[in-house]
Amino acid sequence: MKKRNIGFIFIVGIMLLVLSCKKNNPEVHTHDDSSKDIAIDTTKFTAFFNKYPEFKNYEGEIRKLYQKHNHYIWHEKRGFIESAEIIYDKVNQLDEEGLQRKVPYKNKIDALFTRKGRREKPNVDSELLLSAMYFYYTDKVLDGIDTSKSKQTGWYLPRERVDYVAYLDTLMQEPKLLKDGTEKLFSEYYNLKKGLKKYREIKNKGGWGKIELPENVKSLQKGDSAQAVVQLRARLAAEGYFKGNTTSNVFDDDLYKAVDNYEKSHYSEFDGKVGPQIIGELNIPVEERIKTISLNMERCRWISPDIDTLDEYIAVNIPSYRLRYVHDGDIKLISNVVVGKELNKTVVFSGQMSYIVFSPYWNVPESILEKEIKPGIAKNSNYLAQHNMEWYNNGKSVRQKPGGNNSLGKVKFMFPNSNNIYLHDTPAKSLFNRNDRAFSHGCVRVQKAKELALAITKEQKGWNEGEVDKAMNASTEQYFNLEKKIPVYITYFTAWADEDGNVAFFDDIYERDNSLANLLYKN
Repeated sequence: MKKRNIGFIFIVGIMLLVLSCKKNNPEVHTHDDSSKDIAIDTTKFTAFFNKYPEFKNYEGEIRKLYQKHNHYIWHEKRGFIESAEIIYDKVNQLDEEGLQRKVPYKNKIDALFTRKGRREKPNVDSELLLSAMYFYYTDKVLDGIDTSKSKQTGWYLPRERVDYVAYLDTLMQEPKLLKDGTEKLFSEYYNLKKGLKKYREIKNKGGWGKIELPENVKSLQKGDSAQAVVQLRARLAAEGYFKGNTTSNVFDDDLYKAVDNYEKSHYSEFDGKVGPQIIGELNIPVEERIKTISLNMERCRWISPDIDTLDEYIAVNIPSYRLRYVHDGDIKLISNVVVGKELNKTVVFSGQMSYIVFSPYWNVPESILEKEIKPGIAKNSNYLAQHNMEWYNNGKSVRQKPGGNNSLGKVKFMFPNSNNIYLHDTPAKSLFNRNDRAFSHGCVRVQKAKELALAITKEQKGWNEGEVDKAMNASTEQYFNLEKKIPVYITYFTAWADEDGNVAFFDDIYERDNSLANLLYKN
């Protein structure tokens, strides 16, 4: 009996000692969680891509991945690592990313994540399916359609290429980057994503009805009574602009404020009349709004997230006719702009503002000289003098001299580029009061040109308003060289959301949304 007790005590002691060693020595594990020490047979890769040809586009990246890690990376002996589970979950929610896609071999991937599938031993097919799923996700959600196709929509902003093989190492170490939805994308993407959720909820509640003006009525205004007023109340309430009585047929102060807020959110001034233009916008179905948000989420994939970290930049959004000047992370100036008309579209690109020209000459482009100036001279011999113009360059070119009527106004902001586009002042101030402001020959006219000049020169060299006024009203050109160049982005967004997911929609003035939709939904 004593021998048995001694033996039992000895065994228990040994067990306790082993457990204690494992607890104090991190190199000792109760079981091997990982399959990373198992080499992968790369000779089977060709057979995999023959079996799953829709993933062949990712063959180069997959082979690069396993040159770097010549072993299984997604598997544990008890299933899959956390990152695999998260990416699978993300792929199952592509609609939340504004994408309507059928994932290739979805049934095969789904089978891996069943209880039975998780218990299977690692094999080449399952491992490569998981890698292909990862690269499919990064391709569609993080990268978007390729550069050659985005250029077909008039988008020439440089696009950053990300090494998603290297990025995977980061995700393996910090799976929460994927889980929390904080992948490396331009911040506006996540604002629009919130908006997408909001508008889908509106759709699920039945969307909104149409507003129909009574026959022979051109607009609605305060004091009017009509069934269309009830429709207007309901429509604004559906989108969150109106919170009040939706059954009254009287156009009262509360409704007026709601329409005014709607217009301001879309960067327009409400003139007190709800006419065909506003009603036309409000009658756009919620399904179309959802599509527009999705398309602009795609555009966000093309913008480097580095813009979120810039201390200073200028951004112009063509469809909203707006310019923002950001300094030290704060918006210092917002201005209305005029952009290129249909025949002279303003190009989507970026540059570095390097100098400002006060009291500038306007060197008339060759195309304008041939189409407008020369025919004007042929009809009127005093045409140049009447327009404060002169021949120069040995009579080969025409320029307009500095002055209040100069087509460039009193200041221009230069960021040298092959498109010959820049920001400038204008004497035609009345154009800024119009809702449709696509009138220029391609350059961007800035309503608050003086304020922008003052903000930049004050930051760069401490100029005051008097110095700016003097430079803008000189009889000769004056150059102001920037000590620090300012990035300038000319963009094209037909939807823009704030941090709460409130979305403003803008007219697709160059009709680019449909061409993008054709690329996105068939790609």
